[in-house]
Amino acid sequence: MNAFIRLSLALLLASSAAVAADAPVQLSADQDHRRLLDLLHIDSLRRGPDADQKSPRAANFDESKVGEIQLPAVLTLANGKPVQTAAQWQQQRRPELVELFDREVYGRVPQQVPSVDWKVVETTHEQRGEIAIVVKKLVGHVDNAAYPQINVDIDLTVVTPADASHAVPVAMTLTFNNLPPAFRERAERERRVWQQQVLEHGWGYALYVPTSVQADNGAGLTQGIIGLVNKGQPRKLDDWGALRAWAWGASRALDYLRSDKAVDGERVVIEGLSRYGKAALVTMAYDQRFAIGFIGSSGAGGAKLWRRNFGEQVENVASPAEYHWMAGNFLKYAGPLSVNDLPVDQHELIALCAPRPVFISAGSQAVEGGWIDARGSFLAAVAAGPVYELLGRKPLQTQTMPPQETALIDGDLAFRQHSGGHTTGPNWPTFLEFADHYFGAGCAASAQATAKGSCHR
Repeated sequence: MNAFIRLSLALLLASSAAVAADAPVQLSADQDHRRLLDLLHIDSLRRGPDADQKSPRAANFDESKVGEIQLPAVLTLANGKPVQTAAQWQQQRRPELVELFDREVYGRVPQQVPSVDWKVVETTHEQRGEIAIVVKKLVGHVDNAAYPQINVDIDLTVVTPADASHAVPVAMTLTFNNLPPAFRERAERERRVWQQQVLEHGWGYALYVPTSVQADNGAGLTQGIIGLVNKGQPRKLDDWGALRAWAWGASRALDYLRSDKAVDGERVVIEGLSRYGKAALVTMAYDQRFAIGFIGSSGAGGAKLWRRNFGEQVENVASPAEYHWMAGNFLKYAGPLSVNDLPVDQHELIALCAPRPVFISAGSQAVEGGWIDARGSFLAAVAAGPVYELLGRKPLQTQTMPPQETALIDGDLAFRQHSGGHTTGPNWPTFLEFADHYFGAGCAASAQATAKGSCHR
């Protein structure tokens, strides 16, 4: 069967090139997945466990069966020498980790990515409770002069208090815009609640739609920003995946926010849930201009440790359903290699956010389920702590998983597991309390001041 698929794929690619040399190549997710495996000289991948606890192939949700894990040493250079100073971290170890995540996990952003032209297409004045607001809908048009066959327009909405006497902090959230009707109504209700909380806090918020930058499927990899840069051709093995593309779009949205006089561009939060929690953490790690990260139920590829045999695993993310999030090179860790061969783990992605504050959120395992592995995210934050300490900041104040509903917000790494499901909703009030340590009255209004500690309690 694999030989037949390979032949069909080769014929399809040849036909596409012959019929329309300038048109984007059209491949299904399965076809593109197979193409990457061929480039890696891999016949097949291991199948990942099932999320359904009743399945005979169910993922492990029993803490007693996790076993011991050995994490890569976050403060050891590639040459085996220890990192002992902040300068060594910034100049040597951090670039080493960025290179590993680029090559093996998320993929590289090309050196030449087209510019974005932002335009306000609609401005309205509305009322939210007792708060007057200004709502600006924007389109960020990506320059496609080099390949007009693909058009990318970034969808962004910015909401700020109308009566603010000064520029305000803004929470940028990565927003789902294509939820099924059954989930859409609940999501909108939850969105209204946190938005009101943010406005009452004196902040604004921004709604960024990642799928306006890159589709959330493998068939879309020759479209969107990835396809535009590649001029409609399939990815190379170390090309960026959707998570990195969504993060790129968030950075371009931040470019706009830093130009908006109603927004304090030095005090912008990045927030996301689930796959967008993954993308929010990737954004925070790579773009050091974001002041605080609020990472919700991000699971594998987000804050959860890859090496923990609990919930979602490497094999799931490498499957045709999710591989498009990652670099092609990532697939080999579900084939001839294993999770223990990964040169990095997610505590090191959290460490790339240092010294800026990060709040990690999760729901109850009884309600949300164990797929996202709340404990695995907590332990990743614990393991990132030494980097925060090296840079003069406070790690999590315990290495023991706290009881549900316990807020750990006394350090620059924060954690809370609420009693609800797959949402950040119940943790917004605690997050705002955490953010007040940096954005509250009397604090210096800049991410640089936050990093230096002058905005800390």
